Amino acid sequence: MATLASTRAFHVFHRHFQVVTPRFPRSLLEAPKPKRHPLHQPLPSLCPCVPPLTSSPKSLSITFSLPDGASSISATKVVDVDLSLAVKKKAMEISPVLKGTSIFLVGMNSTIKTNVGKLLADALRYYHFDSDSLVEEACGGESAAKSLKEQDEKGFRDSETEVLKQLSSMGRLVVCAGDGSVQSSTNLALLRHGISIWIDVPIEMVAKNMIEEGVQIPVTELSTAESYSETGDNQVFAQLAVVYEEMKGGYATADASVSLQKVASQLGYDDLDAVTTEDMAMEVLKEIQRLTRLKKMMEEAARPF
Repeated sequence: MATLASTRAFHVFHRHFQVVTPRFPRSLLEAPKPKRHPLHQPLPSLCPCVPPLTSSPKSLSITFSLPDGASSISATKVVDVDLSLAVKKKAMEISPVLKGTSIFLVGMNSTIKTNVGKLLADALRYYHFDSDSLVEEACGGESAAKSLKEQDEKGFRDSETEVLKQLSSMGRLVVCAGDGSVQSSTNLALLRHGISIWIDVPIEMVAKNMIEEGVQIPVTELSTAESYSETGDNQVFAQLAVVYEEMKGGYATADASVSLQKVASQLGYDDLDAVTTEDMAMEVLKEIQRLTRLKKMMEEAARPF
């Protein structure tokens, strides 16, 4: 059963990858050089073959007043900052040193983590995958995956490892990795083929999003959390709390972490909901840049004089 599960995971992965591989028209890949334009003309797109993101710009309010005790005159200047463009510029800045290295996002499954993964893939021109979805597809669907996990735990875990093995063998991927990726030394070693980032989102926010969207805890995360007999919203929170306690040690092995609470604090937000996908993606890119610089410094220090 274990061998069969791993084999199915292997074929599902390759079939899925062939389906999502885009074929860009030559006209897009070979974008013409922009003509000289006046300074007041808008700058051309930095990423000609990537469609623009449908995210609303963020407005920054700046209040100022006249000095020297003048009449109390104040005005508010609203500056539109396109954060999605800033994310793309940062992505282009680090792409040369990243050299196609894959990125693995670990942490509680949430809308925030998924959206960050998709935005990073778009900005870096990478492919995006969700490992849990591939595992469930390899097992024949969510119900089949749950049945396999109950009847053949080893076979189910082998499927997770096989999917992760295929993903880690490739480059230019942003992978939203399921909790199975941090539950064994083998899988943790596979994450070392890329850069792993822990997307740390408060359990309260994850539970709130799941309740609002009517999402169930993924089969790949169900464990002792199933033993809770709470009902309604309390049940969701209790299950997530158990999962988090079991997995936080694995999450902490990531190369770096990006905490939504810390991002909110740095930006001066009192409301965590004010943190956007772009805010989180920018922090992830900054961490990746820091890690690549650190790696370069270590390599230079190891060179003989």
